[in-house]
Amino acid sequence: MSRILLKAFLGLLMRVLYRPRVEGARHIAAEGPVILAGNHLTFIDSLFLGLVVKRYVYFIGKDEYVKGKGVKGRLMGWFFSNSGMIPVDRDGGHGGVAALMTGRRVLEEGKVFGIYPEGTRSPDGRLYRGRTGIARLALMTGAPVVPFAMIGTEKVQPTGRGVPRISRRVTVRFGEPLDFSRYEGMDRDRYVLRAVTDEVMSEVMRLSGQEYVDMYATKARAA
Repeated sequence: MSRILLKAFLGLLMRVLYRPRVEGARHIAAEGPVILAGNHLTFIDSLFLGLVVKRYVYFIGKDEYVKGKGVKGRLMGWFFSNSGMIPVDRDGGHGGVAALMTGRRVLEEGKVFGIYPEGTRSPDGRLYRGRTGIARLALMTGAPVVPFAMIGTEKVQPTGRGVPRISRRVTVRFGEPLDFSRYEGMDRDRYVLRAVTDEVMSEVMRLSGQEYVDMYATKARAA
């Protein structure tokens, strides 16, 4: 009930403040497992994604977001938990495996799982090389991958800005589902994993219009 009320309230607020354009939402199946894979420009991407999709979208987030103490910490924990975030310790040595297994469980339950193949937010607005976790997830579960593009969210909340700006219009664009059933049973083949990941990123690039950089975003950020 808390999640229904939160989504209804935030959805109304979002429509009033940002007048989002949603394109291609018909490509998201009304039932069954679906992987939503897209670009990552700013912190609030997941919030917009969850509000424009009719079905509930689950995604991975740092467990520190729900471990805060005091009134503020509890409120943040309640908000993120009801926004579809599943907390995972991604800083640990097995963070990647934990995130992958969590996504697999969500999909095997027939739900929608959102993922950003770049692994982190873009440091400069360009689209960076995808990590192969998206491919492993698709091949292990057989779930279709619906690529999407966030357009304009970096203007709503630029890097380093805490409070989002108002009246910056956002577009969320979904592409046609990608079916990788032809690679069934090949989720350990690194060449297949790279090919699947690159195909997903190619579609994200087409939808977003971003310049592509064949480098991991984490390396670009460190540099």
